[in-house]
Amino acid sequence: MTELVKSVALIAHDGKKPEMVSFVIRNKNKIEGLKLFATGTTGGHIMREGFEVQRLLSGPKGGDAQIAALVATGDVDAVFFFRDPLDRHPHEPDVQMLLRLCDVHNVALATNPRTAQLIIDGIQFQEEEHDQ
Repeated sequence: MTELVKSVALIAHDGKKPEMVSFVIRNKNKIEGLKLFATGTTGGHIMREGFEVQRLLSGPKGGDAQIAALVATGDVDAVFFFRDPLDRHPHEPDVQMLLRLCDVHNVALATNPRTAQLIIDGIQFQEEEHDQ
């Protein structure tokens, strides 16, 4: 039996926050049933759109590491991290740790909106199969 995705962590670098908010709004009907975690600023933007989000610290202040811990403990099933590959980030070691832990723990990881869309569409498909 396939495990259903029940929780998603949302992270976006500053230049990608509008894309993340747009993604969440566009997929409202698919996301509403999931438990959402987010880094501080990203979570604030998403909450302003009416979503319930458990906000953690901002990325540079340890939020990426907090989400990595949730991945390691099995409390997050997927991570959507819209990264800005053209900008420098002082917390890059935390970012790399998070990406590595997603691989170690076999957690779905999207670093751009297209991949996140494929995952979120797959979640919907899984739930439909599970209901049958």
